[in-house]
Amino acid sequence: MKNEIKFMVGDITTMEVDAIVNAANKTLLGGSGVDGAIHFAAGPELLEECKKLGGCETGAAKITKGYKLPAKYVIHTVGPIYTGNSRNAAELYSCYRSSLDLAAEHDLHSIAFPAISTGVYGYPKADAAMIAVKAVVNWLDEHKDYGMQVNMVCYSNADYKVYELVVKGKEQ
Repeated sequence: MKNEIKFMVGDITTMEVDAIVNAANKTLLGGSGVDGAIHFAAGPELLEECKKLGGCETGAAKITKGYKLPAKYVIHTVGPIYTGNSRNAAELYSCYRSSLDLAAEHDLHSIAFPAISTGVYGYPKADAAMIAVKAVVNWLDEHKDYGMQVNMVCYSNADYKVYELVVKGKEQ
């Protein structure tokens, strides 16, 4: 198995991968957007396990079982609330790195990411996509022999086009 990154439009809660990434809030107790959808699809057991984790800091990641999801695990990461300062980019980059590191620690080889922090947290989509791609590509380059399949799951065709432009190296 080789390292690979794919971009797609879809519903992250239906992904048949080792782990899906939840763009969570610091409490890990559910919220809106992808966070709410993942908690809903996984069932109440996810919330019960999350209550035992003691929350999560921005840029860090924690792992739970996937329960009723097709994914075996959920990796919860807390993205930054966008303010425009330079710390935001470092925190967002850390979300992707921490999630991939945690997946590798658990011997997982396929993962699906949403566009972290681009919903209610307000991170500009093009900037967030550039950071996401850079973080994932750097991780894959540093772990050439690991065999990680990374799926960047876009909520809409418009979001997919943002990633497409980033990958082609074009500015929006």
